[in-house]
Amino acid sequence: MHILVVEDEKKTATFIRKALQAEGFAVDVLHRGDEVLPFVLGTTFDAIVLDIMLPGRDGLSVLRQLRSSEISTPVLLLSARGEVDERVEGLNAGADDYLPKPFVLSELIARVRALGRRSSAHMPVELRVGNLALNTLAREATREAARIELTSREYLLLEFLMRSVGRICSRSAILEQVWGYTFDPGTNLVDVYIARLREKIDSGFKPKLLHSVRGVGYVMKVEE
Repeated sequence: MHILVVEDEKKTATFIRKALQAEGFAVDVLHRGDEVLPFVLGTTFDAIVLDIMLPGRDGLSVLRQLRSSEISTPVLLLSARGEVDERVEGLNAGADDYLPKPFVLSELIARVRALGRRSSAHMPVELRVGNLALNTLAREATREAARIELTSREYLLLEFLMRSVGRICSRSAILEQVWGYTFDPGTNLVDVYIARLREKIDSGFKPKLLHSVRGVGYVMKVEE
């Protein structure tokens, strides 16, 4: 499951991210409300944990913006206030669940897991970029009907890149999402795995799909 956490309190965001990652979820974190829509338009998420009190654009406004843009990703609202009127307003705006602060992390995880199960029925089983296909149920990749053998880590890397199609993925983002590292281990781990993956999915095929962005990271896209 791929989760987006939008929380301006960085300590709280870190606690949530680490707790979800410990459960095996891939987690992206934003701290401002006005960053959410452009970010969500470029990546597929199973659920969004959205704080109401945010700089740039408040959570309820973000939620209305997502729903008016026909983004149906399940949303769990967080709020330190917890008034009934606010909860009702959030649910009316399109929230799927509501959790007042302070909360127990185990309850947040359970609610996120339930939202993810709800959305999985609507998630595409097959991801496609050009003539590369990835079956997320069978965890199998094919290109032009040729099956591509992947290790478990290569699969996670490919799925992350394909779910982020068209968006540049930094090395730090890849380390966090694929390996769960919140620090740079000071090795060329990402570059080694990218090279292995590129050999498997691009060598002998056209067009090339996995591209390097010098000094920034990598991007999966069909080269025009």
